[in-house]
Amino acid sequence: MEIEQKIIDLANSYSAKLDQQVLKRIKEMKNDNKSHYLIYRALRITMEEGEAIDIYQNKGRFLYKYAGSFLEEATMLCFEHKYGERAEKNVRIPNTIGERPKTFEIDCLVGQDAYEIKWRDATTDGDHIMKEHTRMQAIKDKGYTPHRLMFYYPNRRQAIRIQQTLKTLYNGVDGQYFHGDAAWDFVYKETGVDLKGIISKIAEENSR
Repeated sequence: MEIEQKIIDLANSYSAKLDQQVLKRIKEMKNDNKSHYLIYRALRITMEEGEAIDIYQNKGRFLYKYAGSFLEEATMLCFEHKYGERAEKNVRIPNTIGERPKTFEIDCLVGQDAYEIKWRDATTDGDHIMKEHTRMQAIKDKGYTPHRLMFYYPNRRQAIRIQQTLKTLYNGVDGQYFHGDAAWDFVYKETGVDLKGIISKIAEENSR
């Protein structure tokens, strides 16, 4: 129950932060220059629709940010529950392959296992592949095994191709790549914490 309560408290904390940021931004937007609504109206978007779109666009940016941070931090709590101080977070290692960036961050390091934790990754940028490949090589040079946990797979074709390439790269350096149900199952088997079950429980409570 201790780990479940920690995740519930974490969800409540992020929910409060999200509400606070959204309300603050909506208040700021009341004084925004709305001259760009001219273009909206030229495209048959009413003033009311344009305002709603702008509000939800801003809300969406905050939501994606906090959703990702919440799930990554909740996953880290699972590893800390299992391994205690052996689970180190935000560990920096040098870039042994190139000059930029100078260092790479490992989200969670347990012994020789280096975990990259993503709630979802919808990037379509080809440079992302090169950066991740360099990162994996730097992790291997340090004597660690790279693992990638991504709980939600992208929907767009180009983003899916990027992820398929990354999976091939992970396999090529004897690492592991888990996405979707496989990522949730891995956390459960590795830490003994049913993270998806706990979050589903929180979601159901919030829907009542």
